[in-house]
Amino acid sequence: MIILKRLEKIRSRFQELECLLADPEIFKDRNLFQSYSKELARLRPLVDQLAEYERISREFSDIEALIQSKTKDEDMLNLYREEHSRLLQQKTDLGKQLEEKLLEGSDPDQDKNIIIEIRAGTGGEEAALFARDLFRMYSRYITNHGLQMEVIDTNLGGKGGLKEVIFGVSGSGAYKMFQFESGTHRVQRVPDTEASGRIHTSAATVAVLPEATEVDVTIKPDDLRIEVCRAGGPGGQGVNTTDSAVQIFHLPSGLMVRCQDERSQLKNKNKAMRVLRARLYEHERERLHREMSENRKKQVGSGDRSEKIRTYNFPDNRVTDHRIGLTLHSLHDILEGNLDELISALIQEDRNRRLKAL
Repeated sequence: MIILKRLEKIRSRFQELECLLADPEIFKDRNLFQSYSKELARLRPLVDQLAEYERISREFSDIEALIQSKTKDEDMLNLYREEHSRLLQQKTDLGKQLEEKLLEGSDPDQDKNIIIEIRAGTGGEEAALFARDLFRMYSRYITNHGLQMEVIDTNLGGKGGLKEVIFGVSGSGAYKMFQFESGTHRVQRVPDTEASGRIHTSAATVAVLPEATEVDVTIKPDDLRIEVCRAGGPGGQGVNTTDSAVQIFHLPSGLMVRCQDERSQLKNKNKAMRVLRARLYEHERERLHREMSENRKKQVGSGDRSEKIRTYNFPDNRVTDHRIGLTLHSLHDILEGNLDELISALIQEDRNRRLKAL
């Protein structure tokens, strides 16, 4: 009943959007028109399915009335009962689908591509090596699921580690798969540099940012200070011999983004703008989540990078996700990109919490 009330509100909003988009004045504001059009397209499958559910429900009620009429025609009664069973199954299946769509539709970022930032935390070179291992793990998972990955920027550490790596992930389900990876990932293992065999604890942080469009975030040119400089680090192919690196400062927020991986200054600028837009969008999401803190507590993790979400323990071949209390003794398999069991458990737990909140 509560779910149907929520769906009724969604249908009302859908009808309101149809009226708004029929107004010629809306066409004069391109951003507003695009925003309304995207929202309408996102709600349409839910509204269509609700109409189908209501049609099946009416037919189901009609058949129940015919069965209760106590007709003496046994052949007709048998037909009614068969139709009753068929409609009941359809109604149940549609109800579950509506439930799923309602839960997915409650997050407007579900269909977005994402930008992932991995940074080495405490632990020096060992933390940078762990950041590299996380990047490799995610890269393999992305390939296994037919998603596309694009490296935006890297900052190399010693011994082949990564101080920082920023990359984009695009394709169906990208946000859904990675939405719970934000936070602090901790590793416990014996570093190659440790002669006495002592176990060290190091960490890396992961941030998963929905990739924002110009409709989602408006950035005024006057709010930007753009600087170009020579790229640092290993160049090869002349990367660090030209002024191709780009730094963008967003003056109102104080955010700074740097990109140097491309030889082209324009390509670096475009990539840096993508990251800046995603970070500004994430700032706004965090502000809204703080305002709705009670709702946030009902979800799996806050997505805060300061939150310790997972431990990778090498001596015990163990991975523990602290948010849902799940421990898997398949660390090496997981680091090879086989994250399905872990991610499925997180998605299911979040679904259960959202349903309970409804």
